[in-house]
Amino acid sequence: MHSVCAAPTPASFMSDSAAPLAFVTGGTGFVGSHLAEELIRRGYRVRALVRSDPKWLDGLDVETVPGGLHDADALRRGMDGADLVVHVAGITRARTQEPLDHANVEGTRAVLEAVRDTGIPRVLVTSSLEAMGPNRLRPDGTPVPATEADAPQPISMYGISKARMEDVVRRDFADLGVTVVRPPAVYGPREADLYEMVKGAARGLFPIVGDAHQPRVSMVYVADLVRGMADLAEAPEAVGETFFVGTPGFSWAEVRAAVEAAVGRKTLTLPIPGRVIGAVGALAEWGGGLVGTLPPLTRDKAEAARHAWVCSSEKAAGVVGYVPEVGLVEGFAATVAWYRAEGWL
Repeated sequence: MHSVCAAPTPASFMSDSAAPLAFVTGGTGFVGSHLAEELIRRGYRVRALVRSDPKWLDGLDVETVPGGLHDADALRRGMDGADLVVHVAGITRARTQEPLDHANVEGTRAVLEAVRDTGIPRVLVTSSLEAMGPNRLRPDGTPVPATEADAPQPISMYGISKARMEDVVRRDFADLGVTVVRPPAVYGPREADLYEMVKGAARGLFPIVGDAHQPRVSMVYVADLVRGMADLAEAPEAVGETFFVGTPGFSWAEVRAAVEAAVGRKTLTLPIPGRVIGAVGALAEWGGGLVGTLPPLTRDKAEAARHAWVCSSEKAAGVVGYVPEVGLVEGFAATVAWYRAEGWL
């Protein structure tokens, strides 16, 4: 069992128990398991909704509640006595819109109905930069970073599901004062989608769509993300607000250099014209269908890869002092070290 550090108990969540209780959905996943660790580090008791396999929660001092997002009884059991709910669970890809909406929109609705019924004082919901849509470009081709004041214009099925989720939060649950966090691309130990990019680099190939040297993507190391999420969950000023929690934009050349340093070899850049990336995604999806899987690069994700995805985290910086602490080189070095230790590379 992991020990709980002597972090101070957040004053706003004091309860009759020795430490506040946080209920986490999606705790068995990549971001959710790191968030559980961060909350434990801060002195929370953590309870997590778990379908069956505890996965990355195994060995953590976490109470588990069997059930899924659409199990109202399980949600209410999980929230019993909780001071904070953090909703991370959802899916990022599917072949059609319906499964994404069922998980991300209706699943969130079920969570928030349980929050309302149980009277939990604070709730944070995880959305995505994809809910906003890709960046507008300046005449020189550089992206205009997305801010929370911009109107969402999602283009991917996943982004559409998250934008619809946010609409439900604001329209139907405004009384709950939900804090919404929109991460950009997240990487770090346990991540399994960008891992495919790292695995390709370890074999000497690095695909790049479009201009390698323009800022194209905000990427956040998972420890920075969950620290920002926990800070916002504890901040009274964050109630009812939406925040990007990410990094300034990186070019794919910068990402490639960081990954090369981490894997310890130079790579051959595989340029992919934006006009053909959709066909690449369709081919990958077709191949996955032959073996009953859905690959990280679907037609939907391929379409998104044509664009720039850069966000500003200035609002989070102003409210909780959020600043990413882990640089790209350091972050990928730690990520690759974990992949190797776990036998992924």
